[in-house]
Amino acid sequence: MRFAHVVLPDSDSPVLAHVTDDGVVAVSSLVAGGPSTLEQLIAGGDDLLRSVERAAQSAERIRVEDVAFGPAVLAPPSIMAVGLNYSAHAGELSLKSDDTPTVFTLWPNSLAAHEGTTTWSRAQTESVDYEAELGVIIGRAARDVSVEDALDHVFGYTVVNDISARNIQYSEAQWCRCKSLDGFTPVGPYVVTADEIPDPQALKIWTRIGDEMLQDATTAQMIRSVATLISHLSRGITLLPGTLISTGSPGGSGYSRTPQVLLADGTTVSVGVEHIGELTTHCRTTE
Repeated sequence: MRFAHVVLPDSDSPVLAHVTDDGVVAVSSLVAGGPSTLEQLIAGGDDLLRSVERAAQSAERIRVEDVAFGPAVLAPPSIMAVGLNYSAHAGELSLKSDDTPTVFTLWPNSLAAHEGTTTWSRAQTESVDYEAELGVIIGRAARDVSVEDALDHVFGYTVVNDISARNIQYSEAQWCRCKSLDGFTPVGPYVVTADEIPDPQALKIWTRIGDEMLQDATTAQMIRSVATLISHLSRGITLLPGTLISTGSPGGSGYSRTPQVLLADGTTVSVGVEHIGELTTHCRTTE
């Protein structure tokens, strides 16, 4: 199944929708007391998910073109990000990929939607970069899980653009702030349930600006698989349902190119993951 937070016509707030090629329908209209957010759907467990699936089969829908998108997750209990999880990306940034994953958190103010506009001050940074990443959404609490059992705790997958202010990244020991400026974590547009992606290590992943393909890779190139990351992150820490994990970016970052390809005023950048979708962000700057 495919879900998204959408802003319906004559509405101002995003609600959870079930999405097919025929359009979208608000999940809250499908079942009595239906959830209005992805987090509520996850909390309802498998029984609620199956009820939604049955009701959605005959539902009347609105065209996707007639709605706007919200972030794929609205209020995750945490946003955990993994850096340097592709050898090519670690090498191009001249950063070491250590024996254990590089982990940092992203702040909720950074969440942004598909086709949204992210704005930043040029006085703060003119070294803003894209990073296409596979996002993983936890569906069942995970603590001290094995690699073999880790994927059983996944609700679904989405697309993340881990936008980064490189000048801040290289000036501070922690990476949270450089990647958590307002709007620096676009996520979506869709969440695809885990049953539709049996192998998260077999997905194409890309970034493009216009017709120029800047990142073109596959999740098979991850240093540590999704299952390995979940197992590692859950050691002594309960990954709560709704947690978003961003799993790292492949080679091809704009900061490392000659000449550099950085995000700037007027840039439109799209990142995508096979079988999930493509996420587009419009960039604007202020003085």
